[in-house]
Amino acid sequence: MIVTDEDIRNLVIARLRTFSRDKRISVGSKGEFGTDELIERVKNNDDIGKTIVQIQLQYLQSLKDGLFLSD
Repeated sequence: MIVTDEDIRNLVIARLRTFSRDKRISVGSKGEFGTDELIERVKNNDDIGKTIVQIQLQYLQSLKDGLFLSD
């Protein structure tokens, strides 16, 4: 199965939809963004959206690798 960039963006959007609507997320020096704005930025594939995708993929990889599991 080939996973496309659109598939990955859709996965990230699905994860973002689970976040509280009143939550704001800081993206380094680029500012704070609400959930809905982050979803739009991921859909538009702009710089902030790409950063969010990268962060989410790193998080999921860490889960897969068991970095968040305690012994």
